Amino acid sequence: MTFSLQRLRTSFGIDGVAFKWFQSYLTGRTQHVRRGSDLSATVQLICGVPQGSVLGPILFIMYIADLVSVIEQHDLSPHLYADDTQIYGFCPPSDVGHLVQDISGCVDTVGDWMSSNRLQLNSDKTELMWLTTARRQQRLPTLGPTIGRLTTEITPCKAVRDL
Repeated sequence: MTFSLQRLRTSFGIDGVAFKWFQSYLTGRTQHVRRGSDLSATVQLICGVPQGSVLGPILFIMYIADLVSVIEQHDLSPHLYADDTQIYGFCPPSDVGHLVQDISGCVDTVGDWMSSNRLQLNSDKTELMWLTTARRQQRLPTLGPTIGRLTTEITPCKAVRDL
């Protein structure tokens, strides 16, 4: 996790002894791999938190806190659960084309934010679901927006998994 120690100070107001504690927790760590009796070379870690650590989930929440505002800038609503993000939008039937553009632009921005934070948008797990009456369902586009700069087109689906 490329969680900037400076960000702890500026965004979250952590300073003094608490800042030094976070600094010692997040820097100067090494890793190696053991397979049987073989041991790999030790490497210095430049990102991440210890797996299974108590602070891991808290730091992850702090790490992705900006993602909410990135989505809201597009007049859409986010729902985050663990590492799953859902983006919601609504519109009158006459504005479906505009909503598709908003979603596509938002996903582009989210993808850029994720790249700059060493995360990756998985277009294979990206889904789109229209919620409307049966009568209006026929007036919706059969193709979804092009997601991200990957030019992956999302086909609307009838059911999605909600964590």
